[in-house]
Amino acid sequence: MGTSVSGVGVIDKSVAVIDAVADAGGACSLADLVARTGISRATAHRLAVALEVHGMLRRDADGRFALGSRLIGLGRQAADGWPLALLARPALEALRTETDESVQLYVRDGSDRLCVVSLESPHELRTIVEEGARLPLGRGSAGRLLSGEPAPNGWVASFGERAPEVGSVSAPVRDGHGAVIAAVGISGPLARLGDDAGTRFGPAVARAADQITAAARSDPPQPARRRPDLRS
Repeated sequence: MGTSVSGVGVIDKSVAVIDAVADAGGACSLADLVARTGISRATAHRLAVALEVHGMLRRDADGRFALGSRLIGLGRQAADGWPLALLARPALEALRTETDESVQLYVRDGSDRLCVVSLESPHELRTIVEEGARLPLGRGSAGRLLSGEPAPNGWVASFGERAPEVGSVSAPVRDGHGAVIAAVGISGPLARLGDDAGTRFGPAVARAADQITAAARSDPPQPARRRPDLRS
């Protein structure tokens, strides 16, 4: 465990435990927590159990630690309070109405992409991404945009990259200097989107991104803060 970031060691270590579970993409054993955080076994156990009491963590059937249900509500509240999420919602709702597919808005947060708005398709068969979910960069159309891939057509499409049988089409949201600050996209089952999803949906997604860009430039949101590395 490195030096304290906030000056309150127990808070820094508690956040490190939560981050370790989140970054694992699933449940963590106590040994995993120790390896990922560098915190002593006794301290990691004490903090994880305390976080479980507060609903920040939970135990799975094997006794491993996973993210707790309380974080779902907190994540939604945080997303609702994100200025860009508020600015983007009208354009995102219009995009869902136009395409009948699930719509998401992602921002980059450290080495992840964070879903700050998620609107579900009215179709019974649809893709679902929880608001507050962290997904990898570099896979999926939104992840590729946020990792720096250009969008020469104004949009990019993906087919089964992040999840099998799921496709997506995303477009970049830019700040006043042209830098990508978010990615807006639609996603759905490949059986419905087809292999020409970019041609079919790209213009609508790009228009929504342009609308959000215009709104963001008139009322610039603050960028997401990069999480500190407590192990350095």
